[in-house]
Amino acid sequence: MKTVKGFCILFMLHLCFLDSGRTGKVLVWPADFSHWINLQVILEELHLRGHEITVLVPSQNLAIDHTKIPYHVEILHISVTKETLIEELNTILYEETFELPKLSWWEMQIKLADLERKFLLINRRVCDSAITNKELLSRLQAAKFDVCIADPLSFCGELVAELLNIPFIFTFRFFCANVIERLCAGLPMPSSYVPGITSRLTDKMTFIQRLENWLLYTVSDMIYSYYVFPEWDEYYSKVLGKPTTLCEIIGKADMWLFRSYWDFEFPQPYLPNTEFVGGLHCKPAKPLPKELEEFVQSSGEDGVMVFTLGSMIKNLSEEKSNMIASALAQIPQKVLWRYTGKKPETLGANTRLYKWIPQNDLLGHPKTRAFITHCGTNGIYEAIYHGVPIVGIPMFGDQHDNVAHMKAKGTAVAVDLQRMTSADLLNALKAVINNPFLNIWKISIYIPLKPSLENFEHYFASV
Repeated sequence: MKTVKGFCILFMLHLCFLDSGRTGKVLVWPADFSHWINLQVILEELHLRGHEITVLVPSQNLAIDHTKIPYHVEILHISVTKETLIEELNTILYEETFELPKLSWWEMQIKLADLERKFLLINRRVCDSAITNKELLSRLQAAKFDVCIADPLSFCGELVAELLNIPFIFTFRFFCANVIERLCAGLPMPSSYVPGITSRLTDKMTFIQRLENWLLYTVSDMIYSYYVFPEWDEYYSKVLGKPTTLCEIIGKADMWLFRSYWDFEFPQPYLPNTEFVGGLHCKPAKPLPKELEEFVQSSGEDGVMVFTLGSMIKNLSEEKSNMIASALAQIPQKVLWRYTGKKPETLGANTRLYKWIPQNDLLGHPKTRAFITHCGTNGIYEAIYHGVPIVGIPMFGDQHDNVAHMKAKGTAVAVDLQRMTSADLLNALKAVINNPFLNIWKISIYIPLKPSLENFEHYFASV
């Protein structure tokens, strides 16, 4: 008994006077756009806990402003202009949004892989700028980092970590058909009940849908294994000076931080080194600017709708924007539409256009009745967090699958951007407003209110 009591006293003294962990030095290989928004939250929390952070930032990007990053920054100089980068990305985006839906299923799989290959090659310029800069690598080596946080949307973070001989962690949403998750990370995803990303299926599949899901996995594995990955295998082998593969290096990741959450996903097996971090950027709404608040309050009992197609879609064709504006003009709610294109001729008095809106603050406003969205992951989680039902207009990437998840949970309706008419959109808007069964609160209560990085913190104690 005395021995046990003595041990307890010693243990309490340890907690009181000794640091139960240690701070680390973190190297960051970020991805652009919404991926950076989510990663910022993790970095802020790590910084608050005393960890030193260094971010490798490309000289040309669209969302990461290195002048506003409160950590040490290393600029990776690339030889293209911002205008060229925008043009390259817009071309890929246009093809995926407007050309892909016109193709057959088989053609779509090949086209998707080709677009992914082009996107990865654009990012390889950044990789080249890092690994050919011997002075930078020497400086990073001398810094003795404990860990690298990378995003496999942009290959190379894991390669830099390998060159520096440090462990790495991925912050990740998905890869087409979950190829990387299955082939590189070893994540078990039985095609019989786990729908692959880009399948637009749910876990309640018919036999034909299961066959389609199996085909998606099989065809995607073949295309990526024999068409997309080999040039990266050669590239990584040349850099490391020994035969290796992209998957071999990616498979060394110590942890996978998935930008999702268990209640949003369909049931599937996960591995011990996977953690959910979806919704970490969600936060309580702040007061609106005076002008916005006055417009919102003028909606009376009908309330408002928030409409945005994300940061990557700036405008639509005149025909499409007029069709949308016509539908919006027929609802009693006021509408705040983030749109930078030409003002639609059919724009109603109830709708205002903005170049930018405080999306989170509007979604958290008590007068907000619905969220019209492209169904990007970050926007989806803000809607869940604030309990706002969704009208989904998905366009590319994981957006079709995100809205499929929300529809399966009974918290959204969706319309097809390519085929919808003004009447289709109007009916979807009415369905969300008038359907009491679209109760998003039933999943919003499970989203964490603030980041929980305990497992990540424990990781530093083991490296």
